[in-house]
Amino acid sequence: MRLLVTLVTAIVTITVTTTAQAFCGFYVARADTSLFNRASQVVLVRDDDRTVITMANDFEGEVADFAVVIPVPTMIEREQINVGDRAVIQHLDAYTSPRLVEYHDANPCARYELEEMVGRDSGLPASAMQFKSSARSRGVTIEAQYTVGEYDILILSAEQSSGLIRWLNDNDYKIPRGARKVVDSYLKQDMRFFVAKVNVEEQSKLGYQYLRPLQVAYESNKFMLPIRLGTLNAKGKQELYVYALTRTGRVETTNYRTVKIPSNVEIPEFVDGEFGDFYRAMFEKQTLKEKERAVFLEYAWDMGWCDPCAADPLSAKELRQLGVFWIGRNGQEAKRSLQVQAQNVFVTRLHVSYDAEHFPEDLMFQETGDRSNYQGRYVIRRPWTGEASCDISQYEASVRERQEREAQQLANLTGWDVDEIRGKIPFAGGVQPESGGDPWWKRIWN
Repeated sequence: MRLLVTLVTAIVTITVTTTAQAFCGFYVARADTSLFNRASQVVLVRDDDRTVITMANDFEGEVADFAVVIPVPTMIEREQINVGDRAVIQHLDAYTSPRLVEYHDANPCARYELEEMVGRDSGLPASAMQFKSSARSRGVTIEAQYTVGEYDILILSAEQSSGLIRWLNDNDYKIPRGARKVVDSYLKQDMRFFVAKVNVEEQSKLGYQYLRPLQVAYESNKFMLPIRLGTLNAKGKQELYVYALTRTGRVETTNYRTVKIPSNVEIPEFVDGEFGDFYRAMFEKQTLKEKERAVFLEYAWDMGWCDPCAADPLSAKELRQLGVFWIGRNGQEAKRSLQVQAQNVFVTRLHVSYDAEHFPEDLMFQETGDRSNYQGRYVIRRPWTGEASCDISQYEASVRERQEREAQQLANLTGWDVDEIRGKIPFAGGVQPESGGDPWWKRIWN
């Protein structure tokens, strides 16, 4: 059986500036990664030149067919590899997802306003010497070989890309066409290759029915994520989510534009039932607006709190599982930090839809000192529907004006037809606002 190598990312899922303020509002829904197909998730923990990368697979098919090839900037020892907990990444996704919130208008007749790493060593198989000999004949060096959890892992270096690709193909790793040029570029940077496949027997012993995330810790002055290999066997565009955890501040890309996703926009009430469709349409339009070459910032926040909360902040224990090594280093500090929320972790969520044409380079990152909060946040304001003890005609008129603004904003964000949007809005007082554009008489019989 030939292994289908998943060469993905590193595992291989109107710009409004906001100030740091309390948003409040009642949380309604979130736009998590499940909204997008072929979505890869990568967690990058970075401090100085130390990096821990956690890679969640979006592989579909028989696990026996799964393999992954990752360019890495340095030699990786057994103790630097771990198998993580998928639930922690799911929690991080939920915590950082763009969110929908709602407010309710007050009675217009009243005068007030709303206000850790484990693994198991495994000896080399009996055929290890033959295995290594076949590699050397192709100019490939097997620098290390491990079994970690349900994964069999090789660390490879090579003299030439052609020899590496040929050896991988000879050993049932199906490398896509066009890989030579990309592999060459990594070899010129003196990078090694982290190769992992599923040990089905070990997976069966462990009892898992899904692929757990792989984690690698290393030191390098390169703060980057190799995505080019992932475009070689991709079917169309791929979605990538990067969650960067630092103690300095926000992370951004240096070789592509980092753009804030539109936020703090008021949209019509009916979107609460179509939030997934809304966010997909808006993200696609913003991607096209940036000529499909931008990386979007969806969330940047101190991990100790949130407002509004789409999920609780991660605990210190969960952050340690992701590799946040500066949390609870010793003694009383360690004991105390596992009991309270971490304050010295800043999370950045980046989202990019990419292919080889528009993203010909790997993603290069830098940490910034910017700790200002930002989130993709969308607002529904529900009109007052209770009994009124006064004349509310002026209030109803203001609500109709607001609803028309919301319709126009939704159309601008998504490209949806504004008249269809208006048709879904129960306008205050039952009065439909006049549409802009054509004169009124053209709308009588059409």
